[in-house]
Amino acid sequence: MQEQQIELVKKTWMVFQKIDPVLVGDVFYEKLFADHPSFRKMFTNSRDIQSKKVIDMLDFIVSRIDTIEELTKELRNLAARHTAYGVKPEYYRPVGIALLWMLQQGLGSDWSKETEDAWDACYRTISGIMIEENKAI
Repeated sequence: MQEQQIELVKKTWMVFQKIDPVLVGDVFYEKLFADHPSFRKMFTNSRDIQSKKVIDMLDFIVSRIDTIEELTKELRNLAARHTAYGVKPEYYRPVGIALLWMLQQGLGSDWSKETEDAWDACYRTISGIMIEENKAI
């Protein structure tokens, strides 16, 4: 990721930190499950708990995206847990689509091509590490 993309991801994520994480996560999961209903069976937690978990993880990732080396170990651990839940490498693309859609909805008129490119680069970086770990397991 380029430095300006990292700054844009961090700046735009601040908008979501001011919103109830359950609401933000719910928007994400509504999109994901609407597009891929079969994914729902992998989630055993309540929607509220799962929404909070995904937003907490995004907080963690965004706060460390500029130090990817430090983040890699946690992403590998996260990938191992996801693999145990049944996540396959091809599932990461639909998750990325749902994430970008959720971000676009939340940012509204502040969403731009530059913002989309920054978040896409962020997600590709994160998911690339996780997919690599998934394939290694």
